Amino acid sequence: MASALGTLRGRIITPSTSSGSFEKRGFHVKSLNTRDSLETVGKMFMAGYACAAAAGTVAEAEHCIAQLPWQYQGFAYEGAGMGYAVRDGLPFGSSHHVADFLRDRIDGHVYMIYVGVGWAMARLPRFRWKTLDNAMPDPIFRWLALDGYGFHQAYFKTNKYVHQHYQEPEFPWPGEGPATYANRVIDQGIGRAMWFVGGAEPNRVADMIDKFPQPRHADLYAGSGLAATYAGGANEGELRTFLRRAGAYAPHVAQGSVFAAAARVETNLVTEHTGLATRVLVGVTPQQAREIFRDSRPAPKPDGDTPAFELWRQRISAGVATLQAANP
Repeated sequence: MASALGTLRGRIITPSTSSGSFEKRGFHVKSLNTRDSLETVGKMFMAGYACAAAAGTVAEAEHCIAQLPWQYQGFAYEGAGMGYAVRDGLPFGSSHHVADFLRDRIDGHVYMIYVGVGWAMARLPRFRWKTLDNAMPDPIFRWLALDGYGFHQAYFKTNKYVHQHYQEPEFPWPGEGPATYANRVIDQGIGRAMWFVGGAEPNRVADMIDKFPQPRHADLYAGSGLAATYAGGANEGELRTFLRRAGAYAPHVAQGSVFAAAARVETNLVTEHTGLATRVLVGVTPQQAREIFRDSRPAPKPDGDTPAFELWRQRISAGVATLQAANP
C-alpha cells in the first residue's frame, strides 16, 4: 500500500484521465462500443501511471497494476513506465525508478515500459532526458521510447502531428546511432496513435496515412498495425479492409502486428482479438508471431548506419512477405 506521501505525490503528478477522452481530443467515433473500448485503454494507462507515481517500491506498483482488468494490464505497465520516468526527471528525489522497474525483466513488460518512458520524454524538459539514458540499457529496445514519444505527440497535438504532418527537425535523442532514424521510430508511434484518432475505422485511418509524404507511409502503417493488434477495435472484415488499403505496405502492417502479438504472448495477456488480428494481418497465430519476433532479433550491439532495431523490423517484414506470398 502506498504511503501517505506517495499518495500525495501521485495526486500531484498524475494527469486527469479526462484529458484523453475522445470527446476532449475530437477523435472519430465509429461506434460507442469501440469508443468505450479505446477510451478504457487510456484509463488503464493512467491507472498504471498513478500506481507508479504513488508507489514506494516496484512491488507496490506491480501489486497495484495486478488489481486492474488483466487484458488491459499491458497498457498499465506502459503508463507506469511513464510515471517512473517522470519521477526520474523531477529535480528532486532519486533518479533510478525506471532502472529498478526494468531490472531482471528478460521478457515481461519491457516493451511497454520503454514505450511509456517516451511519453515522459514528451512531458519533461529536454535537458532532463539525460536522467533516462542509463535507465534504458538495451541498445535495441531503447528506440521504443521514441515510439512512445510519437504516440504522445500525435494523441495530444493531433492537428500538428497528424493533420499537418509535422516532423521533428534534428531530433536530439539518442546521442548514438544515425540521427535521421529517430523520426522513423517517432512515425511508428504517430501511426499507432492514428488508430485511436481514426476510431479504429480502417478507411479513415488509411486515408489519414495516405495524405502523408510517401516516404513516411511504411512506418505509419506499421504503427497502426501494431495498435490494431494490441488495442483492437476492429472486426475481421475491417482488418481485411485495412490490410487491403495498406497495399504494398502490408508487410509493414504485419511487422507491427508481430510486435504487438509478441508483447501480449510474453506477458500471458493474449485476447481473442490478438489471434484474429495476427491471423488476418500476418497469417499466423500469436504464438507463431512471437517466434518470428524472437527469431528475427539481431544480437545487441552498437548501431551502425542501419540500427539493429531497424534490421529487426526489416527481417520481420521480409519473413512475413515470404509467408504471405507462399499463402496468398
